[in-house]
Amino acid sequence: MAQLRLALNQIDSTVGDIAGNAESIVRWTRHSAEQGAHLVAFPEMALTGYPVEDLALRSSFVEASREALHALAARLREEGLGELPVVVGYLDRSEEARPRLGRPAGAPRNAAAVLHRGAAVLTFAKHHLPNYGVFDEFRYFVPGETMPVVRVRGVDVALAICEDLWQEGGRVPGAREAGAGLLLTVNASPYEREKDDTRLELVRKRAQEAGCTTAYLAMTGGQDELVFDGDSIVVGADGSVVARAPQFRETCVVLDLDLPAAPAKAPSGVVADGLRIDHVTLSAEPLPAYEPRFPGVVTEALDDDEEVYEALVTGLRAYVTKNGFRSVLIGLSGGIDSALVAAVACDAVGAEHVYGVAMPSRYSSDHSIADAEDLARRTGLHFRTVPIAPMFDAYMGALGLTGLAEENLQSRLRGTMLMAISNQEGHIVLAPGNKSELACGYSTLYGDSVGAYGPIKDVYKTGIFRLARWRNRAAVERGETPPIPENSITKPPSAELRPGQVDTDSLPDYDVLDRLLELYVDRDQGRAAIVAEGFDAELVTRVLRMVDTAEYKRRQYPPGTKISAKGFGKDRRLPITNRWREAV
Repeated sequence: MAQLRLALNQIDSTVGDIAGNAESIVRWTRHSAEQGAHLVAFPEMALTGYPVEDLALRSSFVEASREALHALAARLREEGLGELPVVVGYLDRSEEARPRLGRPAGAPRNAAAVLHRGAAVLTFAKHHLPNYGVFDEFRYFVPGETMPVVRVRGVDVALAICEDLWQEGGRVPGAREAGAGLLLTVNASPYEREKDDTRLELVRKRAQEAGCTTAYLAMTGGQDELVFDGDSIVVGADGSVVARAPQFRETCVVLDLDLPAAPAKAPSGVVADGLRIDHVTLSAEPLPAYEPRFPGVVTEALDDDEEVYEALVTGLRAYVTKNGFRSVLIGLSGGIDSALVAAVACDAVGAEHVYGVAMPSRYSSDHSIADAEDLARRTGLHFRTVPIAPMFDAYMGALGLTGLAEENLQSRLRGTMLMAISNQEGHIVLAPGNKSELACGYSTLYGDSVGAYGPIKDVYKTGIFRLARWRNRAAVERGETPPIPENSITKPPSAELRPGQVDTDSLPDYDVLDRLLELYVDRDQGRAAIVAEGFDAELVTRVLRMVDTAEYKRRQYPPGTKISAKGFGKDRRLPITNRWREAV
Protein backbone atom coordinates (compact mmCIF):
# COMPACT_ATOMS: atom_id res chain seq x y z
CA MET A 1 0.00 0.00 0.00
CA ALA A 2 0.96 3.64 -0.53
CA GLN A 3 -0.02 6.76 1.37
CA LEU A 4 -1.47 9.91 -0.15
CA ARG A 5 -2.73 13.12 1.47
CA LEU A 6 -5.58 14.45 -0.64
CA ALA A 7 -6.96 18.00 -0.41
CA LEU A 8 -10.45 18.52 -1.86
CA ASN A 9 -11.27 22.22 -2.11
CA GLN A 10 -15.02 22.70 -2.06
CA ILE A 11 -15.19 26.32 -3.25
CA ASP A 12 -17.60 28.84 -4.75
CA SER A 13 -16.69 30.23 -8.18
CA THR A 14 -18.34 33.10 -10.04
CA VAL A 15 -19.16 32.73 -13.73
CA GLY A 16 -16.97 34.96 -15.86
CA ASP A 17 -14.75 36.17 -13.01
CA ILE A 18 -11.72 34.27 -14.26
CA ALA A 19 -9.22 36.47 -12.41
CA GLY A 20 -11.13 36.27 -9.13
CA ASN A 21 -11.57 32.51 -9.46
CA ALA A 22 -7.86 32.06 -10.17
CA GLU A 23 -7.06 34.10 -7.07
CA SER A 24 -9.28 31.82 -5.02
CA ILE A 25 -7.60 28.72 -6.47
CA VAL A 26 -4.16 30.05 -5.53
CA ARG A 27 -5.32 30.92 -2.01
CA TRP A 28 -6.85 27.48 -1.38
CA THR A 29 -3.85 25.72 -2.96
CA ARG A 30 -1.59 27.53 -0.54
CA HIS A 31 -3.83 26.44 2.32
CA SER A 32 -3.69 22.84 1.05
CA ALA A 33 0.10 23.00 0.85
CA GLU A 34 0.25 24.22 4.44
CA GLN A 35 -1.64 21.08 5.43
CA GLY A 36 0.98 18.97 3.70
CA ALA A 37 -1.22 17.81 0.81
CA HIS A 38 0.27 15.63 -1.94
CA LEU A 39 -2.57 16.14 -4.43
CA VAL A 40 -4.98 19.10 -4.59
CA ALA A 41 -8.29 19.29 -6.46
CA PHE A 42 -10.86 21.95 -7.35
CA PRO A 43 -14.40 21.56 -8.76
CA GLU A 44 -15.61 21.33 -12.33
CA MET A 45 -14.97 24.56 -14.27
CA ALA A 46 -13.73 26.25 -11.11
CA LEU A 47 -11.64 28.66 -13.18
CA THR A 48 -14.57 29.99 -15.24
CA GLY A 49 -17.52 29.30 -12.97
CA TYR A 50 -20.39 27.00 -13.89
CA PRO A 51 -22.56 26.88 -15.91
CA VAL A 52 -21.14 29.27 -18.49
CA GLU A 53 -23.99 28.59 -20.93
CA ASP A 54 -23.55 30.45 -24.27
CA LEU A 55 -20.29 31.99 -23.10
CA ALA A 56 -18.86 28.62 -24.16
CA LEU A 57 -19.66 29.56 -27.76
CA ARG A 58 -17.60 32.76 -27.61
CA SER A 59 -14.09 32.03 -28.79
CA SER A 60 -12.81 35.04 -26.83
CA PHE A 61 -14.06 33.54 -23.57
CA VAL A 62 -12.66 30.11 -24.37
CA GLU A 63 -9.26 31.60 -25.14
CA ALA A 64 -9.37 33.69 -21.97
CA SER A 65 -9.95 30.49 -19.99
CA ARG A 66 -7.09 28.66 -21.73
CA GLU A 67 -4.69 31.55 -21.21
CA ALA A 68 -5.72 31.88 -17.56
CA LEU A 69 -5.04 28.18 -16.99
CA HIS A 70 -1.46 28.48 -18.20
CA ALA A 71 -0.98 31.71 -16.25
CA LEU A 72 -2.29 29.95 -13.14
CA ALA A 73 0.18 27.10 -13.59
CA ALA A 74 3.04 29.57 -13.93
CA ARG A 75 1.92 31.55 -10.88
CA LEU A 76 1.70 28.45 -8.72
CA ARG A 77 5.30 27.64 -9.63
CA GLU A 78 6.45 31.22 -8.98
CA GLU A 79 4.84 31.17 -5.53
CA GLY A 80 6.60 27.96 -4.54
CA LEU A 81 3.62 25.67 -5.16
CA GLY A 82 4.78 24.16 -8.44
CA GLU A 83 5.73 20.76 -7.03
CA LEU A 84 2.19 20.21 -5.76
CA PRO A 85 -0.10 18.65 -8.42
CA VAL A 86 -3.35 20.61 -8.75
CA VAL A 87 -6.44 19.38 -10.60
CA VAL A 88 -8.61 22.28 -11.75
CA GLY A 89 -11.66 22.53 -14.00
CA TYR A 90 -11.72 25.06 -16.83
CA LEU A 91 -13.16 25.73 -20.32
CA ASP A 92 -11.09 24.37 -23.20
CA ARG A 93 -11.61 23.59 -26.88
CA SER A 94 -10.83 20.62 -29.05
CA GLU A 95 -7.71 20.96 -31.14
CA GLU A 96 -9.60 19.45 -34.04
CA ALA A 97 -10.11 22.44 -36.33
CA ARG A 98 -12.37 20.80 -38.91
CA PRO A 99 -16.04 21.79 -38.39
CA ARG A 100 -18.42 18.85 -38.01
CA LEU A 101 -22.17 18.85 -38.40
CA GLY A 102 -23.97 18.62 -35.07
CA ARG A 103 -21.03 19.84 -33.01
CA PRO A 104 -20.91 23.26 -31.32
CA ALA A 105 -18.99 25.91 -33.19
CA GLY A 106 -15.40 26.13 -32.01
CA ALA A 107 -15.66 22.70 -30.33
CA PRO A 108 -15.58 23.92 -26.70
CA ARG A 109 -14.83 21.40 -23.99
CA ASN A 110 -15.80 21.13 -20.35
CA ALA A 111 -12.29 20.22 -19.25
CA ALA A 112 -9.91 19.82 -16.37
CA ALA A 113 -6.14 19.90 -16.14
CA VAL A 114 -3.39 18.69 -13.84
CA LEU A 115 -1.03 21.59 -13.13
CA HIS A 116 2.52 20.74 -12.09
CA ARG A 117 5.85 22.58 -12.23
CA GLY A 118 4.38 25.52 -14.10
CA ALA A 119 2.58 23.60 -16.84
CA ALA A 120 -0.63 21.74 -17.62
CA VAL A 121 0.87 18.25 -17.76
CA LEU A 122 -2.42 16.46 -18.42
CA THR A 123 -5.72 17.75 -19.80
CA PHE A 124 -8.99 15.94 -20.38
CA ALA A 125 -12.62 16.72 -21.18
CA LYS A 126 -15.89 15.41 -19.73
CA HIS A 127 -16.85 12.20 -21.51
CA HIS A 128 -20.56 11.93 -20.65
CA LEU A 129 -22.42 15.16 -21.49
CA PRO A 130 -25.75 15.64 -19.68
CA ASN A 131 -28.71 16.79 -21.75
CA TYR A 132 -31.65 16.84 -19.34
CA GLY A 133 -33.21 19.22 -16.81
CA VAL A 134 -31.13 22.40 -16.69
CA PHE A 135 -28.30 20.85 -18.69
CA ASP A 136 -27.64 21.57 -22.38
CA GLU A 137 -24.10 20.28 -22.64
CA PHE A 138 -24.58 18.74 -26.08
CA ARG A 139 -25.29 22.29 -27.23
CA TYR A 140 -22.03 23.58 -25.79
CA PHE A 141 -19.36 20.92 -25.58
CA VAL A 142 -17.47 18.21 -27.42
CA PRO A 143 -17.01 15.04 -25.34
CA GLY A 144 -13.66 13.79 -24.14
CA GLU A 145 -12.35 10.48 -25.46
CA THR A 146 -9.52 9.61 -23.07
CA MET A 147 -9.14 7.82 -19.75
CA PRO A 148 -6.84 10.21 -17.84
CA VAL A 149 -4.61 8.69 -15.17
CA VAL A 150 -1.90 10.54 -13.23
CA ARG A 151 0.67 8.82 -11.03
CA VAL A 152 1.28 10.76 -7.82
CA ARG A 153 3.52 9.47 -5.00
CA GLY A 154 3.34 6.00 -6.46
CA VAL A 155 -0.47 5.92 -6.73
CA ASP A 156 -2.36 5.88 -10.04
CA VAL A 157 -5.23 8.37 -9.82
CA ALA A 158 -7.97 8.11 -12.45
CA LEU A 159 -9.76 11.37 -13.23
CA ALA A 160 -13.35 12.15 -14.24
CA ILE A 161 -15.78 15.06 -14.43
CA CYS A 162 -19.26 15.07 -12.88
CA GLU A 163 -21.58 13.30 -15.36
CA ASP A 164 -18.86 10.70 -15.94
CA LEU A 165 -19.90 9.38 -12.53
CA TRP A 166 -23.65 9.82 -12.94
CA GLN A 167 -23.86 7.82 -16.17
CA GLU A 168 -23.14 4.13 -16.68
CA GLY A 169 -19.96 3.07 -18.48
CA GLY A 170 -17.00 5.19 -19.49
CA ARG A 171 -14.54 6.32 -16.88
CA VAL A 172 -15.86 4.37 -13.90
CA PRO A 173 -15.26 0.90 -15.36
CA GLY A 174 -12.30 2.45 -17.18
CA ALA A 175 -10.71 3.23 -13.81
CA ARG A 176 -11.00 -0.42 -12.80
CA GLU A 177 -9.54 -1.61 -16.12
CA ALA A 178 -6.66 0.84 -15.75
CA GLY A 179 -5.92 -0.52 -12.27
CA ALA A 180 -6.29 2.87 -10.57
CA GLY A 181 -5.85 3.16 -6.82
CA LEU A 182 -8.07 6.26 -6.59
CA LEU A 183 -10.85 7.66 -8.76
CA LEU A 184 -11.13 11.45 -8.39
CA THR A 185 -14.12 13.19 -9.94
CA VAL A 186 -14.60 16.96 -9.96
CA ASN A 187 -18.18 18.20 -10.03
CA ALA A 188 -20.56 21.15 -10.24
CA SER A 189 -23.76 19.23 -9.67
CA PRO A 190 -26.69 21.57 -8.80
CA TYR A 191 -28.65 21.11 -5.62
CA GLU A 192 -32.06 19.47 -5.57
CA ARG A 193 -34.17 18.59 -2.56
CA GLU A 194 -33.08 15.23 -1.08
CA LYS A 195 -30.33 14.86 -3.69
CA ASP A 196 -27.77 14.31 -0.94
CA ASP A 197 -29.14 10.81 -0.34
CA THR A 198 -29.09 10.00 -4.05
CA ARG A 199 -25.55 11.34 -4.36
CA LEU A 200 -24.24 9.26 -1.49
CA GLU A 201 -25.67 6.05 -2.88
CA LEU A 202 -24.32 6.90 -6.33
CA VAL A 203 -20.76 7.42 -5.06
CA ARG A 204 -20.93 4.21 -3.08
CA LYS A 205 -22.08 2.27 -6.11
CA ARG A 206 -19.46 3.79 -8.41
CA ALA A 207 -16.65 3.15 -5.93
CA GLN A 208 -17.54 -0.53 -5.91
CA GLU A 209 -17.76 -0.58 -9.71
CA ALA A 210 -14.41 1.20 -10.06
CA GLY A 211 -12.87 -1.15 -7.51
CA CYS A 212 -11.05 1.69 -5.75
CA THR A 213 -11.49 4.56 -3.31
CA THR A 214 -13.57 7.25 -4.98
CA ALA A 215 -13.46 10.97 -4.18
CA TYR A 216 -16.40 13.14 -5.27
CA LEU A 217 -15.48 16.83 -5.04
CA ALA A 218 -18.38 19.27 -5.45
CA MET A 219 -18.85 23.00 -5.91
CA THR A 220 -20.71 25.20 -3.45
CA GLY A 221 -22.43 28.58 -3.80
CA GLY A 222 -25.00 29.81 -6.29
CA GLN A 223 -25.37 30.91 -9.92
CA ASP A 224 -28.60 32.56 -11.07
CA GLU A 225 -31.32 29.98 -10.25
CA LEU A 226 -28.91 27.16 -9.41
CA VAL A 227 -27.52 26.37 -5.98
CA PHE A 228 -24.53 24.11 -5.31
CA ASP A 229 -24.52 22.50 -1.89
CA GLY A 230 -21.02 21.00 -1.76
CA ASP A 231 -21.43 17.77 0.21
CA SER A 232 -18.15 16.36 -1.15
CA ILE A 233 -17.75 12.66 -0.36
CA VAL A 234 -14.93 10.13 -0.22
CA VAL A 235 -15.93 6.47 -0.26
CA GLY A 236 -13.77 3.34 0.07
CA ALA A 237 -13.71 0.60 -2.52
CA ASP A 238 -16.13 -1.38 -0.36
CA GLY A 239 -18.66 1.47 -0.32
CA SER A 240 -17.87 2.68 3.20
CA VAL A 241 -17.93 6.46 3.72
CA VAL A 242 -14.46 7.73 4.60
CA ALA A 243 -15.15 11.48 4.65
CA ARG A 244 -18.01 13.86 3.95
CA ALA A 245 -17.88 17.65 3.79
CA PRO A 246 -20.51 20.04 5.20
CA GLN A 247 -23.19 21.38 2.89
CA PHE A 248 -23.35 25.00 1.64
CA ARG A 249 -19.88 25.90 2.91
CA GLU A 250 -16.52 26.60 1.34
CA THR A 251 -14.06 24.23 2.91
CA CYS A 252 -10.96 22.15 2.30
CA VAL A 253 -11.29 18.45 3.07
CA VAL A 254 -7.82 17.08 3.83
CA LEU A 255 -7.59 13.32 4.11
CA ASP A 256 -4.80 10.78 4.55
CA LEU A 257 -5.49 7.70 2.43
CA ASP A 258 -3.94 4.27 2.24
CA LEU A 259 -4.15 3.23 -1.40
CA PRO A 260 -2.82 0.43 -3.60
CA ALA A 261 0.62 1.17 -4.98
CA ALA A 262 0.77 1.53 -8.76
CA PRO A 263 2.33 -1.30 -10.79
CA ALA A 264 5.79 -0.81 -12.19
CA LYS A 265 4.42 -0.69 -15.73
CA ALA A 266 2.12 2.23 -16.48
CA PRO A 267 -1.31 1.27 -17.83
CA SER A 268 -1.95 1.81 -21.52
CA GLY A 269 -4.36 0.86 -24.27
CA VAL A 270 -8.13 1.22 -24.62
CA VAL A 271 -10.71 0.68 -21.86
CA ALA A 272 -14.51 1.00 -21.52
CA ASP A 273 -16.41 2.96 -24.19
CA GLY A 274 -13.27 3.01 -26.34
CA LEU A 275 -11.47 5.45 -24.06
CA ARG A 276 -7.74 5.62 -24.65
CA ILE A 277 -5.65 5.66 -21.47
CA ASP A 278 -3.67 8.90 -21.18
CA HIS A 279 -1.16 8.26 -18.39
CA VAL A 280 1.31 10.76 -16.92
CA THR A 281 3.80 10.00 -14.15
CA LEU A 282 4.60 12.89 -11.80
CA SER A 283 6.20 10.98 -8.93
CA ALA A 284 6.67 7.23 -9.31
CA GLU A 285 7.94 6.28 -5.86
CA PRO A 286 5.60 5.88 -2.87
CA LEU A 287 6.22 8.11 0.12
CA PRO A 288 8.15 6.80 3.13
CA ALA A 289 5.62 5.71 5.74
CA TYR A 290 4.33 8.62 7.83
CA GLU A 291 1.92 9.08 10.72
CA PRO A 292 -1.50 10.13 9.33
CA ARG A 293 -2.71 13.48 10.65
CA PHE A 294 -6.03 13.73 8.83
CA PRO A 295 -8.40 10.82 9.38
CA GLY A 296 -11.74 11.06 7.63
CA VAL A 297 -14.38 13.34 9.14
CA VAL A 298 -17.95 12.47 8.17
CA THR A 299 -20.23 15.49 8.56
CA GLU A 300 -23.86 14.68 9.27
CA ALA A 301 -26.15 15.76 6.44
CA LEU A 302 -28.71 18.47 7.22
CA ASP A 303 -32.30 17.44 7.79
CA ASP A 304 -34.66 18.08 4.88
CA ASP A 305 -36.18 21.38 6.03
CA GLU A 306 -32.87 22.90 7.14
CA GLU A 307 -31.29 21.80 3.86
CA VAL A 308 -33.99 23.50 1.77
CA TYR A 309 -33.83 26.65 3.89
CA GLU A 310 -30.04 26.83 3.55
CA ALA A 311 -30.42 26.41 -0.22
CA LEU A 312 -32.80 29.38 -0.32
CA VAL A 313 -30.41 31.49 1.73
CA THR A 314 -27.41 30.48 -0.39
CA GLY A 315 -29.24 31.15 -3.67
CA LEU A 316 -30.41 34.61 -2.65
CA ARG A 317 -27.06 35.60 -1.15
CA ALA A 318 -25.23 34.54 -4.31
CA TYR A 319 -27.62 36.42 -6.58
CA VAL A 320 -27.38 39.63 -4.55
CA THR A 321 -23.64 39.67 -3.93
CA LYS A 322 -22.43 38.28 -7.26
CA ASN A 323 -24.50 40.81 -9.19
CA GLY A 324 -23.18 43.73 -7.15
CA PHE A 325 -26.39 44.69 -5.34
CA ARG A 326 -26.28 46.19 -1.87
CA SER A 327 -29.76 45.68 -0.43
CA VAL A 328 -33.18 44.13 -1.03
CA LEU A 329 -36.74 45.44 -0.84
CA ILE A 330 -39.79 43.38 0.08
CA GLY A 331 -43.49 44.25 0.12
CA LEU A 332 -44.65 43.06 3.55
CA SER A 333 -48.30 42.05 3.69
CA GLY A 334 -48.26 40.30 7.04
CA GLY A 335 -48.74 37.00 5.23
CA ILE A 336 -46.65 33.86 5.35
CA ASP A 337 -44.97 34.23 1.92
CA SER A 338 -43.52 37.70 2.39
CA ALA A 339 -42.62 36.81 6.00
CA LEU A 340 -40.58 33.79 4.89
CA VAL A 341 -38.91 35.80 2.12
CA ALA A 342 -37.97 38.44 4.67
CA ALA A 343 -36.50 35.84 7.03
CA VAL A 344 -34.48 34.27 4.21
CA ALA A 345 -33.27 37.72 3.12
CA CYS A 346 -32.16 38.68 6.63
CA ASP A 347 -30.22 35.43 6.92
CA ALA A 348 -28.74 35.87 3.44
CA VAL A 349 -27.57 39.49 3.47
CA GLY A 350 -28.17 40.75 7.01
CA ALA A 351 -31.20 42.61 8.36
CA GLU A 352 -29.40 45.92 7.93
CA HIS A 353 -29.59 45.40 4.15
CA VAL A 354 -33.26 44.39 4.07
CA TYR A 355 -36.00 46.98 3.57
CA GLY A 356 -39.68 46.21 4.00
CA VAL A 357 -42.68 48.31 3.10
CA ALA A 358 -46.32 47.71 4.03
CA MET A 359 -48.76 49.08 1.46
CA PRO A 360 -52.22 48.73 2.99
CA SER A 361 -55.43 49.32 1.04
CA ARG A 362 -59.02 49.72 2.23
CA TYR A 363 -59.26 45.92 2.34
CA SER A 364 -56.15 45.31 4.42
CA SER A 365 -56.95 43.94 7.86
CA ASP A 366 -55.56 45.49 11.00
CA HIS A 367 -53.84 42.22 11.91
CA SER A 368 -51.99 42.16 8.57
CA ILE A 369 -50.43 45.55 9.24
CA ALA A 370 -49.68 44.52 12.83
CA ASP A 371 -48.09 41.26 11.65
CA ALA A 372 -45.84 43.12 9.22
CA GLU A 373 -44.75 45.48 11.99
CA ASP A 374 -44.15 42.51 14.31
CA LEU A 375 -41.97 40.84 11.68
CA ALA A 376 -39.89 44.01 11.37
CA ARG A 377 -39.38 44.15 15.14
CA ARG A 378 -38.41 40.48 15.30
CA THR A 379 -35.88 40.62 12.48
CA GLY A 380 -34.58 44.19 12.79
CA LEU A 381 -35.11 44.99 9.10
CA HIS A 382 -35.91 48.54 7.96
CA PHE A 383 -39.65 49.13 7.80
CA ARG A 384 -42.09 51.76 6.59
CA THR A 385 -45.80 51.97 5.81
CA VAL A 386 -47.09 53.70 2.66
CA PRO A 387 -50.87 53.37 2.10
CA ILE A 388 -52.00 52.97 -1.51
CA ALA A 389 -55.52 54.34 -0.93
CA PRO A 390 -54.87 57.82 -2.46
CA MET A 391 -53.42 56.32 -5.63
CA PHE A 392 -56.16 53.71 -5.80
CA ASP A 393 -58.87 56.35 -5.47
CA ALA A 394 -57.30 58.44 -8.22
CA TYR A 395 -57.24 55.48 -10.63
CA MET A 396 -60.78 54.46 -9.77
CA GLY A 397 -61.99 58.00 -10.30
CA ALA A 398 -60.44 58.02 -13.76
CA LEU A 399 -61.26 54.49 -14.88
CA GLY A 400 -64.18 53.21 -12.83
CA LEU A 401 -62.87 49.63 -12.62
CA THR A 402 -64.82 46.77 -11.08
CA GLY A 403 -64.35 43.12 -10.13
CA LEU A 404 -61.05 41.48 -10.98
CA ALA A 405 -59.70 44.63 -12.64
CA GLU A 406 -60.26 46.53 -9.39
CA GLU A 407 -58.55 43.80 -7.37
CA ASN A 408 -55.55 43.62 -9.69
CA LEU A 409 -55.17 47.38 -9.70
CA GLN A 410 -54.28 47.25 -6.02
CA SER A 411 -51.58 44.69 -6.66
CA ARG A 412 -50.20 46.67 -9.60
CA LEU A 413 -50.08 49.87 -7.57
CA ARG A 414 -48.00 48.02 -4.98
CA GLY A 415 -45.73 46.73 -7.73
CA THR A 416 -45.28 50.24 -9.12
CA MET A 417 -44.49 51.58 -5.66
CA LEU A 418 -41.89 48.88 -5.01
CA MET A 419 -40.18 49.54 -8.31
CA ALA A 420 -40.23 53.31 -7.69
CA ILE A 421 -38.56 52.85 -4.30
CA SER A 422 -36.10 50.44 -5.90
CA ASN A 423 -35.16 53.03 -8.54
CA GLN A 424 -34.89 55.81 -5.99
CA GLU A 425 -32.93 53.98 -3.29
CA GLY A 426 -31.08 51.25 -5.17
CA HIS A 427 -32.58 48.13 -3.59
CA ILE A 428 -33.58 45.14 -5.67
CA VAL A 429 -37.15 43.94 -5.25
CA LEU A 430 -37.82 40.37 -4.15
CA ALA A 431 -40.96 38.71 -5.52
CA PRO A 432 -42.83 36.65 -2.88
CA GLY A 433 -44.67 34.16 -5.12
CA ASN A 434 -44.55 30.45 -4.32
CA LYS A 435 -44.71 27.45 -6.66
CA SER A 436 -48.39 26.71 -5.95
CA GLU A 437 -49.38 30.22 -7.00
CA LEU A 438 -47.12 30.24 -10.03
CA ALA A 439 -48.47 26.89 -11.14
CA CYS A 440 -52.08 28.05 -11.02
CA GLY A 441 -51.51 31.60 -12.27
CA TYR A 442 -52.64 32.96 -8.89
CA SER A 443 -50.63 36.16 -9.19
CA THR A 444 -50.90 39.54 -10.89
CA LEU A 445 -48.58 40.42 -13.74
CA TYR A 446 -46.74 43.68 -12.98
CA GLY A 447 -48.16 43.48 -9.46
CA ASP A 448 -47.03 40.91 -6.91
CA SER A 449 -44.89 39.32 -9.63
CA VAL A 450 -42.55 42.32 -10.01
CA GLY A 451 -39.00 41.96 -8.84
CA ALA A 452 -35.46 40.91 -9.68
CA TYR A 453 -35.51 37.57 -7.87
CA GLY A 454 -38.08 35.14 -6.48
CA PRO A 455 -36.49 33.32 -3.53
CA ILE A 456 -39.41 30.92 -2.91
CA LYS A 457 -40.68 30.42 -6.47
CA ASP A 458 -39.81 26.69 -6.39
CA VAL A 459 -41.38 25.99 -2.98
CA TYR A 460 -44.97 24.77 -2.79
CA LYS A 461 -47.26 26.50 -0.29
CA THR A 462 -47.27 23.56 2.12
CA GLY A 463 -43.46 23.77 2.06
CA ILE A 464 -43.66 27.48 2.90
CA PHE A 465 -45.50 26.71 6.13
CA ARG A 466 -43.09 23.90 6.97
CA LEU A 467 -40.02 26.09 6.44
CA ALA A 468 -41.49 28.94 8.47
CA ARG A 469 -42.11 26.62 11.39
CA TRP A 470 -38.62 25.15 11.04
CA ARG A 471 -37.00 28.60 11.03
CA ASN A 472 -38.84 29.66 14.16
CA ARG A 473 -38.03 26.39 15.89
CA ALA A 474 -34.35 26.75 14.97
CA ALA A 475 -34.34 30.26 16.44
CA VAL A 476 -35.79 29.02 19.72
CA GLU A 477 -33.17 26.25 19.90
CA ARG A 478 -30.44 28.87 19.47
CA GLY A 479 -31.96 31.17 22.11
CA GLU A 480 -32.99 33.74 19.50
CA THR A 481 -36.25 35.50 18.70
CA PRO A 482 -38.30 33.56 16.13
CA PRO A 483 -38.38 35.83 13.05
CA ILE A 484 -41.86 34.97 11.75
CA PRO A 485 -44.96 36.03 13.72
CA GLU A 486 -47.09 33.06 14.76
CA ASN A 487 -50.18 34.80 13.39
CA SER A 488 -48.60 34.91 9.90
CA ILE A 489 -48.29 31.12 10.05
CA THR A 490 -51.70 30.26 11.50
CA LYS A 491 -54.12 32.67 9.79
CA PRO A 492 -55.79 31.65 6.49
CA PRO A 493 -53.75 32.87 3.48
CA SER A 494 -55.37 35.83 1.68
CA ALA A 495 -54.46 38.36 -1.00
CA GLU A 496 -56.81 40.84 0.76
CA LEU A 497 -57.97 42.45 -2.47
CA ARG A 498 -61.68 42.31 -1.56
CA PRO A 499 -63.66 42.01 1.69
CA GLY A 500 -63.22 38.66 3.44
CA GLN A 501 -61.10 37.16 0.67
CA VAL A 502 -59.10 33.96 1.31
CA ASP A 503 -57.00 31.89 -1.11
CA THR A 504 -59.40 28.94 -0.92
CA ASP A 505 -62.03 31.10 -2.66
CA SER A 506 -60.06 30.51 -5.86
CA LEU A 507 -57.85 27.50 -5.09
CA PRO A 508 -58.35 24.07 -3.52
CA ASP A 509 -56.97 23.41 -0.07
CA TYR A 510 -53.19 23.61 -0.37
CA ASP A 511 -52.59 20.12 1.04
CA VAL A 512 -54.65 18.69 -1.82
CA LEU A 513 -53.49 21.18 -4.44
CA ASP A 514 -49.79 20.66 -3.83
CA ARG A 515 -50.00 16.89 -4.05
CA LEU A 516 -51.88 17.23 -7.33
CA LEU A 517 -49.42 19.81 -8.70
CA GLU A 518 -46.45 17.64 -7.83
CA LEU A 519 -47.89 14.87 -10.00
CA TYR A 520 -48.65 17.18 -12.94
CA VAL A 521 -45.77 19.67 -12.81
CA ASP A 522 -42.91 17.72 -11.26
CA ARG A 523 -43.68 14.22 -12.53
CA ASP A 524 -45.45 15.02 -15.85
CA GLN A 525 -48.40 12.77 -15.03
CA GLY A 526 -51.49 13.14 -17.23
CA ARG A 527 -55.08 13.68 -16.15
CA ALA A 528 -56.05 10.00 -16.16
CA ALA A 529 -53.04 9.00 -14.07
CA ILE A 530 -53.75 11.75 -11.53
CA VAL A 531 -57.40 10.79 -11.22
CA ALA A 532 -56.27 7.19 -10.74
CA GLU A 533 -54.31 8.39 -7.69
CA GLY A 534 -57.64 9.18 -6.02
CA PHE A 535 -58.17 12.85 -6.85
CA ASP A 536 -61.62 14.11 -7.79
CA ALA A 537 -61.92 14.18 -11.59
CA GLU A 538 -63.62 17.59 -11.70
CA LEU A 539 -60.99 19.08 -9.42
CA VAL A 540 -58.18 17.65 -11.57
CA THR A 541 -59.75 19.12 -14.69
CA ARG A 542 -60.02 22.56 -13.08
CA VAL A 543 -56.47 22.60 -11.71
CA LEU A 544 -54.86 21.33 -14.90
CA ARG A 545 -56.68 23.97 -16.89
CA MET A 546 -55.36 26.68 -14.54
CA VAL A 547 -51.81 25.38 -14.90
CA ASP A 548 -51.98 25.11 -18.67
CA THR A 549 -53.37 28.61 -19.22
CA ALA A 550 -50.87 30.33 -16.88
CA GLU A 551 -47.73 29.56 -18.90
CA TYR A 552 -47.51 33.13 -20.23
CA LYS A 553 -47.44 34.47 -16.67
CA ARG A 554 -44.67 32.16 -15.57
CA ARG A 555 -42.47 33.22 -18.49
CA GLN A 556 -42.55 36.78 -17.14
CA TYR A 557 -41.77 35.89 -13.55
CA PRO A 558 -38.25 36.68 -12.28
CA PRO A 559 -35.63 33.98 -11.72
CA GLY A 560 -35.50 32.29 -8.34
CA THR A 561 -33.74 29.56 -6.42
CA LYS A 562 -34.27 26.06 -7.81
CA ILE A 563 -34.72 23.38 -5.15
CA SER A 564 -36.72 20.71 -7.00
CA ALA A 565 -35.98 18.36 -9.85
CA LYS A 566 -38.39 20.34 -12.03
CA GLY A 567 -38.63 24.04 -11.31
CA PHE A 568 -40.37 26.57 -13.52
CA GLY A 569 -37.67 27.62 -15.97
CA LYS A 570 -35.15 25.53 -17.86
CA ASP A 571 -36.38 22.32 -16.27
CA ARG A 572 -39.90 22.69 -17.67
CA ARG A 573 -40.17 24.09 -21.17
CA LEU A 574 -43.69 24.23 -22.54
CA PRO A 575 -45.03 26.37 -25.40
CA ILE A 576 -47.17 29.36 -24.46
CA THR A 577 -49.32 28.96 -27.57
CA ASN A 578 -50.59 25.45 -27.03
CA ARG A 579 -53.99 23.88 -27.73
CA TRP A 580 -53.15 20.50 -26.24
CA ARG A 581 -55.08 20.06 -23.02
CA GLU A 582 -54.85 17.20 -20.54
CA ALA A 583 -58.05 18.44 -18.93
CA VAL A 584 -61.11 17.57 -21.03
